[in-house]
Amino acid sequence: MKRFEISVVGELNADLILYGLPPALEPEREHLATDFAITLGSSSAIFAHNISLLGSRVGFTSCIGGDPLGKFCVDRLRESGVDVSGVKTLPGKTTGVTVILPLGKQRQILTYLGTTLDLQLEHLDLNHLRSASHFHLSSFFLLRALRPRIPDLFSQMKKAGLTTSLDTNDDPEDLWADDVKAVLKNVDIFLPNEREASRLTGADNVREALDALSRLVPIAVIKCGPDGATARRGKDQFHAPPLSVQPVDTVGAGDSFNAGFLHKFMLRANLEDCLAYGNAVAALSTTRAGGTEAFRDRQHLEAFLQAANVRNSSRAPQ
Repeated sequence: MKRFEISVVGELNADLILYGLPPALEPEREHLATDFAITLGSSSAIFAHNISLLGSRVGFTSCIGGDPLGKFCVDRLRESGVDVSGVKTLPGKTTGVTVILPLGKQRQILTYLGTTLDLQLEHLDLNHLRSASHFHLSSFFLLRALRPRIPDLFSQMKKAGLTTSLDTNDDPEDLWADDVKAVLKNVDIFLPNEREASRLTGADNVREALDALSRLVPIAVIKCGPDGATARRGKDQFHAPPLSVQPVDTVGAGDSFNAGFLHKFMLRANLEDCLAYGNAVAALSTTRAGGTEAFRDRQHLEAFLQAANVRNSSRAPQ
């Protein structure tokens, strides 16, 4: 048996979230928040944390600075059952942080990348990554030192017999360069949201984006927020509506969808069940502050998924 069901490579930082701010912020004014949360952040870590608490055996690879914020992030992952032996500490460096300001129906996201900029191929133990059945990478555009080697990394994982998945997340420069498509040659499941799929393909709508992506990857999944999620495999297309919830915030909802979808995928569920479970897990994530807090409460997690009429098939963290 493989050591892990999934190996994850990506960024690792904390999220600082300020609630209750006015919808518009005036320059040079001191605005008072009504609440504050510090949680595990970053797309890759939120994904790894949540899929572990759904029951998958997870190995996580990243780097942090030698600071309290980095220790906080690693401790949160370890508490969820994630194997963090692949996380490297870089003394003298600073762990990244994201400040999130929910403002009415939108939010401002401000990120200091920190050690995310330092992660490179030399920090990765390839044998450690290969000791899984599946390989996942998030935040392609933020991993600037690793980015030139990511196509080869995916190629090596495929040659080792792993299935693979990718969520690029947003490109802060909004360039969507062609090196993404070089990675997609060795990606089995691509998991962008609607805007990301549109920017990557130049498509005007989800159907056109799926048409384009289905020529690049075996399974394309597009997350459409309030419109649910749609998947295409060859000529077959599937859609799952979202769950209706009153969200605390939507931080990490897309990463949580990925966790739910891939957890079911690795259990060999059909695509309809993967989509439905992904939507349920995404909805769960919005019921507490940040992208991971709803999963840390095991009773809340189980009760929510039971009420959503989806089967967890979870195991206790290893």
